[in-house]
Amino acid sequence: MQPTPPDWPRFSSCAVYRDASAAIDWLGRAFGFTVRLRVEGEGGRVEHCEMEYGDGLLMVSQEDPASERVWKRSLRSPASLGGQGTQTLMFFVDDADAHCARARAAGAVIVEEPAVHDYGDDYWADRSYGALDPEGHLWWVTQRLRNPPAAAR
Repeated sequence: MQPTPPDWPRFSSCAVYRDASAAIDWLGRAFGFTVRLRVEGEGGRVEHCEMEYGDGLLMVSQEDPASERVWKRSLRSPASLGGQGTQTLMFFVDDADAHCARARAAGAVIVEEPAVHDYGDDYWADRSYGALDPEGHLWWVTQRLRNPPAAAR
């Protein structure tokens, strides 16, 4: 397998929003993401954005039902689908409880309070919480408490 381009992870995701600009600001305030690239088009419309959290990368885009690109016309925010989601997003943090407090203070709807999920000695244990962002994307935020033994990987 060829190496990825510099500063790109092997895998990343894109979250689509009705108001990408507001989402970008919120993701920074609530979750601690930082913008590494923001491309704006006519009227300040967000055409493409790359946000980082540690070594993770999230692309953020805005709904574009009038796009010339067929695939782009079909992308929607959960806010445009009556709250229905098509994906969940997950990332690791150092302190799930502190991160949850920060997200709650920024307006995240906490759908599952921080709790330990222990899958047994042969697997891992995490402390995680679930949150909805202002447009309804479900985020799972996780702190690793115990890694699986090397033999179980």
